[in-house]
Amino acid sequence: MSKTNLNALFLGPKSENKRFFSEMLRFLMEDHISWRENFHPEDPPLITPEEHDHASFQDTLQKTREVLVDLAGRLEMSSNPWFSPRYLGHMNSDTIMAANLGYMLALLYNPNNCAYEGSPATTELEVEAGLQLARMLGYDPDKAWGHITSGGTIANYEAIWVARNLKSIPLAVKKVSPDLVSSMSDWELLNQSPGWILDLMDRVKAEGCFEEVRDHSIRGRGMSEFQMGKILVPQSKHYSWNKAADILGIGLQNLQFVPVKSDFRMDIKALAHAIDQNAAQRIPILAVIGVVGSTEEGAVDNIHEIAALRDTCTAKGISFYFHIDAAYGGYARTVFLDDQHRFLDRNEVIKKFQRPDLNWPCIDLYRAFKAIPQADSVTIDPHKLGYIPYSAGGFVLKDKRVLDLISYFAAYVSGQKDEMPGLLGSYIMEGSKPGAAAAAVWTAHELLALHQDGYGEIIRCGIEGTANFFQALRDEPPITIKNDRFMVEPLIRPDLNMVDFAFNRIGNVDLNEMNRLNQAIYNESSFRGGPLYANEWIASKTSLNRREYGEAPLPFIEKFGVPTSQWEHVGEVFVLRSTVMTPYLMKPSVFEEYHHRFMQTMRKRLSKAVTQF
Repeated sequence: MSKTNLNALFLGPKSENKRFFSEMLRFLMEDHISWRENFHPEDPPLITPEEHDHASFQDTLQKTREVLVDLAGRLEMSSNPWFSPRYLGHMNSDTIMAANLGYMLALLYNPNNCAYEGSPATTELEVEAGLQLARMLGYDPDKAWGHITSGGTIANYEAIWVARNLKSIPLAVKKVSPDLVSSMSDWELLNQSPGWILDLMDRVKAEGCFEEVRDHSIRGRGMSEFQMGKILVPQSKHYSWNKAADILGIGLQNLQFVPVKSDFRMDIKALAHAIDQNAAQRIPILAVIGVVGSTEEGAVDNIHEIAALRDTCTAKGISFYFHIDAAYGGYARTVFLDDQHRFLDRNEVIKKFQRPDLNWPCIDLYRAFKAIPQADSVTIDPHKLGYIPYSAGGFVLKDKRVLDLISYFAAYVSGQKDEMPGLLGSYIMEGSKPGAAAAAVWTAHELLALHQDGYGEIIRCGIEGTANFFQALRDEPPITIKNDRFMVEPLIRPDLNMVDFAFNRIGNVDLNEMNRLNQAIYNESSFRGGPLYANEWIASKTSLNRREYGEAPLPFIEKFGVPTSQWEHVGEVFVLRSTVMTPYLMKPSVFEEYHHRFMQTMRKRLSKAVTQF
């Protein structure tokens, strides 16, 4: 097979591939129309030519036109131009043509992937896509299981749902079949590894008392009978973890935030200290969450070190569920895989970049991605670095045996478990769900393999474009506006393809003034600055505060000459955020042109901000 040509994947910033897209869209729509026409051709048409001629019929069609034209206008005026290299904001970019077309085609069939009988075609596509993700993440596809969610938030909920139910099983076994765990204390039972608990479940099933055990677990008895302990998450966590602790009855006070270092990766020494502190108080650890691509900084935790720490803790009699929130960065693992899904040597990964001098990945990043299969489950979002339209999150389990702890079988949709193994609705949090999303993911995966020569090509381009942007910001000389000079600095060297940065007036030591300046720039670089379609450059923003991040942002503000006392007094720094998902800024000539436009725009916005202040 020839090498993937990225220019043929997207509709394009200027609709360069409009002919192919239009032809395929027309073909697919006609194909669906023929499908309807040929379903029992002996059936007569129910809408007659005479009906077409009625005034009310024509009026209804005209009203339909008017509504759709109105919708088109609203979308054109107020939507983000994800497709353009001028958009460097949230984790969005142009989406793959094949995924868009697959979604639109499946939409016409309106499959509901809750139950197989409502979606025979797309349920199978979802199961296939889930196993494709499992294999890409390094799991054994014969043992793993995955599916498409509405997004990373639901996937994170499912991770804690699984971890919570699993943690309570040993105590439930002690009540129902005490001989199986007779020599173990409650503390020991609360500190068994997920694999040990799943093996214990197999023994329970062999004894024929699994249903009774499940009824005595947290699923049947509720939180009041169990102390599940703490969920440890890095300070860089997504806000969905707070919601998960609330919704699943864990309680926000049992969500413990582990400090991050100045590179915004979890501090592993602080994690070890938190585990030891809790153990000393006989508080178990329900789960530890590692992040592969934080939503604010794009940072990747040292997953290998978390996995090694769990091994050390398990040997000391303290174990826990390990989940990775790779909603943003999960697809980047394709950069590390050959066409047999073998994890490549680091030097082989580096050589694939057009600029090997980038030295990407660094050794910790390489080890982190290699260690992903050691986690019990992973959240991964196709609608981020999978370049697939919303809504398409993903949740992948290392060991599908755990599904028996969360499954429900409603007779009105399924009949018997063995009858319809594709009954997704009984294994997941969502009920009715669009099969079109699964079709889009499957279509993209079939077109672009989940390894270095498929998806890896797109993601490498984004990483190289990010490196260009990061270095250009570092090299940017001071900007003179009236009698003042302004500097720009990036927050950290990017792990993936996100760059946070800020401007400050040289000589200014007031953090509030610096924050006001960057807030003013953001206001002009977002929907606040007027019609998005007319905006010259669009970015997003975030705020790093002391309450959530501790002292991690301090080295950043010190780059600007802002003293520690200001950080202690203000406790927050406002930064601009650019996610470089577009593959086009990898080319030096294209990047230079667009970065030149970017800096021209920034000078205008700095000038306007100075005038305002």
